[in-house]
Amino acid sequence: MSKHSNDKYMNSVTLPEVLKVEDIQLFLGIGRVQAYELIKKNEFHSVKIGRAIRVSKSIFLKWFNGEFAS
Repeated sequence: MSKHSNDKYMNSVTLPEVLKVEDIQLFLGIGRVQAYELIKKNEFHSVKIGRAIRVSKSIFLKWFNGEFAS
């Protein structure tokens, strides 16, 4: 079970500067598999550090707002 509450990320201001997959899930209201599929399809730039995946908040929000295509 997630340690985050479902309403933690009600807006982009409350997102951390470096997002985990769980942060993307909560913000978009999608499941874990869907979040990993977005990353796997290179919808936005992500960085893999060992087994951990991280995404820049600014890059993610540009994608979310349609400011650039993948």
